[in-house]
Amino acid sequence: MAHVRPVRTNRKSPRLTDHTGFVDRERLDASARTRGYVIRKIRPETERVHVLHGRAAEPDADRVAIDASLETAVATDTPVVRAWTPHRQVAFGRRDARAEGYDRARSVAADRGYRTVERSVGGRAVAYTGTTVAFAVAIPAPDPRSGIGERYDAATSSVVRALRTLGVPARRGEPDAAFCPGDHSIQAHGKMVGIAQRVRRDAALVSGIVITTDHDTIAAVLDPIYEALGVPFDPDSVGSVDRGGGTAAPDPVVDALVESLCEGLERDPLDVLSLLSDR
Repeated sequence: MAHVRPVRTNRKSPRLTDHTGFVDRERLDASARTRGYVIRKIRPETERVHVLHGRAAEPDADRVAIDASLETAVATDTPVVRAWTPHRQVAFGRRDARAEGYDRARSVAADRGYRTVERSVGGRAVAYTGTTVAFAVAIPAPDPRSGIGERYDAATSSVVRALRTLGVPARRGEPDAAFCPGDHSIQAHGKMVGIAQRVRRDAALVSGIVITTDHDTIAAVLDPIYEALGVPFDPDSVGSVDRGGGTAAPDPVVDALVESLCEGLERDPLDVLSLLSDR
């Protein structure tokens, strides 16, 4: 990751400075992201969003809710934002499913009490303990492939901003040999956030996870899983909001994400169970 040169500022702000009195340029940039930046960056005309609450009774149904949120975003021409705590599970990517040790990796997860699922996108295995927070933003887009980079940048800035309101000195990037390695990660004393994106012909979904407290638990289950898959992994590379010194309970993390993603926008609540019952 490129070095970010710190910039000294005389402006006092408990959310943007640390004990050294320095902030970096990314932090100053993130402080200017207002009025639902991740959404306004892509759809400047947006004034209103749907905020999806709750989770389904089973992981498979909860995954269906993601597709339902995309359909709702397109049908109403209104973005749908969701932040929640998924069920305890290990989600494998397509590359994992093609690995020679995939069956053994699934057995490792099952033996440790994790349900196994396969994601429809790439990436590597991710573990959810029940306190891990997920987030997703479904955005209607007539040409979704044209704005992939902008959406990644906007989402990363919004999540960094949310974490800093919780007291975490979050920054872009990840340590070596991190779980689900990728270009769109956030770290502070280890990787705590991974962000992904998928597109369909009329919408885009930007989603990710935030590890809140269980970095040791996640490292313990992913270590033998990545060994089975033949993927480099350093257990100490796993971070969390708690390890980063922030307010780590799932509910405050959910609230901070929703606030950062939707700030300044009108919000219409939606319930997951109601959304699924309408399908």
